[in-house]
Amino acid sequence: MSDADLTALEASLRRRFRVVESTVDIGGRSITILHPASAEDLIDETDFARDERLPYWAELWPSAKTLAERIMREHGTDRTLIELGCGSGLVATCASLAGFRVVASDYYEDATRFARVNARRNGAAAPRPLLLDWRALPPAADRYDVVVASDVLHERAYGELVARAILALLRPGGVALVADPGRVAREDIVRALPELGLAVNRRDDVAFVDGPIRQTITIFEIAWRA
Repeated sequence: MSDADLTALEASLRRRFRVVESTVDIGGRSITILHPASAEDLIDETDFARDERLPYWAELWPSAKTLAERIMREHGTDRTLIELGCGSGLVATCASLAGFRVVASDYYEDATRFARVNARRNGAAAPRPLLLDWRALPPAADRYDVVVASDVLHERAYGELVARAILALLRPGGVALVADPGRVAREDIVRALPELGLAVNRRDDVAFVDGPIRQTITIFEIAWRA
């Protein structure tokens, strides 16, 4: 997609959504993210009735900021990365800035559109978009050096679904990084990993403070079991 195409895509998103711009400091660099002003504006009762779909993607979560900090410290040159649930694209943008070849995946096509626009706005290569339903993973999916996800464990079912997505997408020798603030499915993903041949090799607890917001974000480092 050319710069002109991305400019047109941003204009389209601004027409269709009530948007705001949030600037966050990631590794000493200011990253400006265009995103919907309110996730509640996007709740669709028909979508929820069909598959309990909620627009979590529209929020700029503390977990995404914490994971973006981690990714910005990585050396991404000649490495591939896919984000599960890219939201507005903060982590995907930082991964692209770090040199990764990035795929931004989400259940919502508009999330991948915001991710592409935000990478361009911050001087990064736009990620390749991918619509991905964790309940219907492609049988022959590409595999990646790094799989990342932030704050995606909102529902109990998501623990095993995210674990199986990592199984399908992580290449041998690769690593997955899942950032979580203590959502309901945290222990479910940890329990699901061993039966899939995966394991948590490391977990880092990171304090997040932003005004009145105080959270402890855990980053799980997941890899194939030896």
